[in-house]
Amino acid sequence: MSRIGKKPITIPAGVTVTVDGNNNVVVKGPKGELTQKVDKLIKVNVNDGVVTFERTDESTKSNSMHGLYRTLVDNMIIGVTQGFSKSLTINGVGYKASQKGEEIELNLGLSHPVFVKPIENIKLSCPTPLEIKVEGINKETVGQMAANIRAIRPVEPYHAYGIRYSDEVVIKKEGKKAGK
Repeated sequence: MSRIGKKPITIPAGVTVTVDGNNNVVVKGPKGELTQKVDKLIKVNVNDGVVTFERTDESTKSNSMHGLYRTLVDNMIIGVTQGFSKSLTINGVGYKASQKGEEIELNLGLSHPVFVKPIENIKLSCPTPLEIKVEGINKETVGQMAANIRAIRPVEPYHAYGIRYSDEVVIKKEGKKAGK
């Protein structure tokens, strides 16, 4: 039995969770609305401000999906109430970011500036020229957008130049040794 899947989710005030006949879970809150299709092996129950998940059989597949869908719905509830954010840091001589409307312009030592457009329901901002903030209500799309930005100029291991997550630890390699 999945330990995560057994935990009930309490629905906070201002959030509504509904399940339709096709096993689609719809979560509406102050920041927006999210929808998730749940596999037929998992039954979703919404009663008295609590969401619970039950398996229809005892197969290995349903056991793994039990915890997965519970976590996905929990992330949806957190997303429509608080939202998710990822912070990226830029390091390098002359490397910087600037806000141009909804887009972000990145100068990363390339022959041209790179413009990054946000995915739908994602907000990009530059609090400082060396920091990028990605915000949204869907945890998956926030993480994907941050990964796309990081992939433009990944951190190189000798000087740690590039774009990295603000909580990422970069281990620098030692350079070449001098000759005899």
